[in-house]
Amino acid sequence: MPLKIIEHFDSSFTLAPVAQAALFSLLRGESFLSQLSAQIEGKTVEFTELLFQPVPYTTATPKGMPAEFEKYHADANYIIINVPPNFMFQAKIFKPSRLCAIYRRLDHDN
Repeated sequence: MPLKIIEHFDSSFTLAPVAQAALFSLLRGESFLSQLSAQIEGKTVEFTELLFQPVPYTTATPKGMPAEFEKYHADANYIIINVPPNFMFQAKIFKPSRLCAIYRRLDHDN
């Protein structure tokens, strides 16, 4: 099966206000924040309300994310996670099928 080269991938999306509110509530949930904190050595995290749709890896997008979000990938004060599929389902978000969320580490040692 040959590889398909993607010249342009539209990563824009819009969430319905109700779906966005439901998703943000889940991403800010105390239990979920505790799970994230445990994964990064007990550091406290805060949801930045920044979401993006992963994009295909290309020379223009080597991190698999829209270029405007790459600055967060390089900054140790932020973490990027895949939004759990069950959160997408609970918020009734089916398009796009995958999202990533950006969190800020609040007590990061510089």
